[in-house]
Amino acid sequence: TDHTKNVKLLDRYVSKKPANGILYLTATHLIYVEASGTARKETWIALHHIATVEKLPITSLGCPLILRCKNFRVAHFVLDSDLVCHEVYISLLKLSQPALPEDLYAFSYNPKFSKEMRESGWRLIDPISDFGRMGIPNRYWTITDANRNYEICSTYPREIVVPKSVTLGTVVGSSKFRSKERVPVLSYLCKENSAAICRCSQPLSGFYTRCVDDELLLEAISQTNPGSQFMYVVDTRPKLNAMANRAAGKGYENEDNYANIRFRFMGIENIHVMRSSLQKLLEVCELKTPTMSEFLSGLESSGWLRHIKAIMDAGIFITKAVKVEKASVLVHCSDGWDRTAQVCSVASILLDPFYRTFKGLMILIEKEWISMGHKFSQRCGHLDGDSKEVSPVFTQFLDCIWQLMEQFPCAFEFNENFLLEIHDHVFSCQFGNFLGNCQKDLEDLRIYEKTHSVWPFLVQRKSDFRNPLYKGFTMYGVLNPSTVPYNIQFWCGMYNRFDKGLQPKQSMLESLLEIKKQRAMLETDVHELEKKLKARDEPPEDICTCSQLGNLLSQHLGSPLTNPLGFMGIDGDLNTLMENGTLSREGGLRAQMDQVKSQCADLHCDCCRIVGSLRAINISGDVGISEAMGISGDMSTSEATEFSRDLGISGAMDISEATGISGNMGISETRDLGLPGDMGILGDTGISKASTNEADYSKKQ
Repeated sequence: TDHTKNVKLLDRYVSKKPANGILYLTATHLIYVEASGTARKETWIALHHIATVEKLPITSLGCPLILRCKNFRVAHFVLDSDLVCHEVYISLLKLSQPALPEDLYAFSYNPKFSKEMRESGWRLIDPISDFGRMGIPNRYWTITDANRNYEICSTYPREIVVPKSVTLGTVVGSSKFRSKERVPVLSYLCKENSAAICRCSQPLSGFYTRCVDDELLLEAISQTNPGSQFMYVVDTRPKLNAMANRAAGKGYENEDNYANIRFRFMGIENIHVMRSSLQKLLEVCELKTPTMSEFLSGLESSGWLRHIKAIMDAGIFITKAVKVEKASVLVHCSDGWDRTAQVCSVASILLDPFYRTFKGLMILIEKEWISMGHKFSQRCGHLDGDSKEVSPVFTQFLDCIWQLMEQFPCAFEFNENFLLEIHDHVFSCQFGNFLGNCQKDLEDLRIYEKTHSVWPFLVQRKSDFRNPLYKGFTMYGVLNPSTVPYNIQFWCGMYNRFDKGLQPKQSMLESLLEIKKQRAMLETDVHELEKKLKARDEPPEDICTCSQLGNLLSQHLGSPLTNPLGFMGIDGDLNTLMENGTLSREGGLRAQMDQVKSQCADLHCDCCRIVGSLRAINISGDVGISEAMGISGDMSTSEATEFSRDLGISGAMDISEATGISGNMGISETRDLGLPGDMGILGDTGISKASTNEADYSKKQ
């Protein structure tokens, strides 16, 4: 690791004294560590993010070095020595754009993943599975591996979807008539009405050339949608450009040669115009203190928002053709891997809410961009090569999604940060997904064996990218955005997100995410408190019902309770016991009752909440239960009555509302019972001296 001391970092929006620190260069990153201040502040820049390195003439501060990055960061360093500045300049040029793909970051990036985890990461997103979601194969469409050796088209995937009715010869014949052999194949199928979106490249028609196989294939595509009498052919280019290509032997379809097609031009400019437009836009963004007039006129002259509008308008046209007119659409540009990918992807997002989810967008990028041959390596400038092939095609697609998110903030599962993270990793070369120009390139580079997929990395951070306003998959169907000028906005979060001096510092999204986190924490606290309350209110494990309690008491009281004192282990009737003095023995009855209480003390009745009920039984007269049955003091009369029923008390123990018991049982003296304190005779039970013939037992009022 090389490092350079006393390097200043300037902030073009803040006029304070520039930071001073150390600049480190590793094989993958430029790292700037500020030396001033107590907190260690670091700035990391992935080397593959660097688009240009500019070395300016020496100033009073030192030797300026300006880095402009592909994710729109601008870093302005000042070094002390011109010699050291030149060495850093040369190193950055070599490291930021290597000559060989094997020198890209992804081939040295080695997280702590096993081989199995890496392989499962690549299987996480399967483009072919998306066609299964659409109901394919079916009676009209089939998935064929006719391109398994890339013999039909080297920039298409191994498996393609074509009409079931066509022969392999027709597909091959059509491919020979299309630029780069990019034959018409299915992109999206509307299950509700069988309308399809297909994509291809321009025909090699010139002015008069025609191809029977190509005409048969388009006719077969039209017939897969029996509900429509025609099919649109959408050329995304301006008409003048398409006509110029005719002179070169290419061009567009002749409506006279194709049955039942309607032709439309969309007017989206080529990659060179888009590259120039972005450069003008960034020049406006880098103005230090622009006036409102300067900024707006610069934004207008860049043409950037007009290009975004043109892409969205094309997607809207296709969406209405499929959903409203129920017509199939064939889309192409020149080679079918730039504007075609943009338009088909935007239309898919408008038509299908699945593509507005995390998984849906990842599948869409894999299906419409990576596997269908968008030239990521050339368009992003990963390697040292022709700069004229670089163009912000994929950036424009993400910009279109953001425009839709602004108009439909509740329709997308992900937030703006998810788009920015994807954009960063398209250029960082940390993962293998975006390193090649087509699927065959990825296989030739052995990407699936030597690198990792970006999708598992993003899935792990899904909580950071979730849209707190998302209303769910079924809330929004087809989106119908407006592209009037005031609805097409400048995406400050993309093109100015590294300008620390800009205000406001906190976005609404960040505020909503913070509120959502706080709410989640509060909900967790409430859940824990509810669990504690429930645990406190729940009865202990050793519980029983009234019926179970009655059964246990019956073991002591007898069944049926014909002998009210039988459960005490006392034989004989009351008269005999009174005569021989058994009941008057001090402590005898007390010991028997204590035994019963000991056995039943820990009983808990779950249905009427009697706890240790027998401890508090108040016995009057001949073991009658007094005062609303006298159970623990927390049972109402009705509850106690039900309790007595469950106990199965009958016969000689006649319990009434006033707890009066009558019969031929006399009790001589209350004091002779010798009952313990907590089971003593209640003062208002009115026990009188009883005769041996008949006891009058009543309750005083």
